[in-house]
Amino acid sequence: MSRLSELGNDLYTGKRTIRFIDNSRRFLIISVVLVLLAGIGLAIRGLNLDMQFRGGSEFRVSTASTEGFEGRARDAVRTVVPNQAVNVTRIGSSTVRVQTELLGDVETNQVRTALAEEFDVGDDAVSGSFVGPSWGQSVSQNALKALAWFVLLVSILMAAYFRTWKMAAAALVALVHDVFITVGVFALSGFEVSPATVIGFLTILGYSLYDNVVVFDKVRENTATAFSTGRVTFAQAANRAVNQTLIRSINTSVTTLLPVGALLLVGVFFLGPGTLLDLALALFIGIAVGAYSSIIIATPLLVWLRRNDEDVVALQKKATRYQNARAKEAAAAKQQISLVDGQAVVEGDLVDSDGSAAAEHEGDAWPASATVTGRTIHKYAQTGPRNQPRRQPKSKR
Repeated sequence: MSRLSELGNDLYTGKRTIRFIDNSRRFLIISVVLVLLAGIGLAIRGLNLDMQFRGGSEFRVSTASTEGFEGRARDAVRTVVPNQAVNVTRIGSSTVRVQTELLGDVETNQVRTALAEEFDVGDDAVSGSFVGPSWGQSVSQNALKALAWFVLLVSILMAAYFRTWKMAAAALVALVHDVFITVGVFALSGFEVSPATVIGFLTILGYSLYDNVVVFDKVRENTATAFSTGRVTFAQAANRAVNQTLIRSINTSVTTLLPVGALLLVGVFFLGPGTLLDLALALFIGIAVGAYSSIIIATPLLVWLRRNDEDVVALQKKATRYQNARAKEAAAAKQQISLVDGQAVVEGDLVDSDGSAAAEHEGDAWPASATVTGRTIHKYAQTGPRNQPRRQPKSKR
């Protein structure tokens, strides 16, 4: 922890710097690969939608014996409805959930009886319910509407808060990046997408937005200072903002992922499929991806969007002139040679004629005066004959 705190302090003060902006292409390649994989998963496998989206019938069997429950449940259903697609999962340690396409009343009763006989339980231990396709379609439409309204309101909020649409655009790209990759993971893994999962997706958007606002607020502060002083470029100021908020972003993400991970473990090992597991899984994936995008995607994209702005171009020229001047001053100071009592000051070090160091002077920390043949002179005084003692006339010797 002490090393992490030291690293955070060094990054904040600028003692250490990670060049996120300069290496943004490398990070972009990683994001492009992840997005492509997500797109392939959605195109080839698609999403495993919950029954509440696609409609269908669901049966729950309360039984003490769940050994081989998947095969037994499928066989029981197919004795009533042959060639039926059946999805079987276990909830907790004593409940088996069976989902099928929408069945009629007669078939529903027959499947309940077949499941009760297969698992050797009474008819009252098997519950049946169904969801019509129209209701599932309504859930999907409402979820898409909620997503559209969220994106619209976030765009207006970001543009108003940061007073520039380019920050809002960069934040929205990061939001889409987070959700798309999270949805792609669900498609590639085959995890079920339920209404609770959609809630998790919307929560991811809010969390990613918060992380982007924290980073962009620091970017705005640093770039405002850069415009007023003209000593660093827009990209340099933005890069330092990312470094200054890096440890905070990591700490926030880790402290959020720990309880979500605990909920995920409880859902997997104790409760089984259900609302808690669906929500925790979506949050865990989305928060991890969101922490990455707020650092790697949003700020470099903002720098790219503003690269041709007049004020940014003017700042680039001004900061470049300043930094070049400072570099020349530093180089000149290192090359300065002064003779002091037969000693030479070379590259900031006072060196005797035999090459041994007599003192150290770095940068602007030169001595205000030096003793030359008994006289005190200013550090910028010219060396050479003017500083040598005058020769006495022969008549006065």
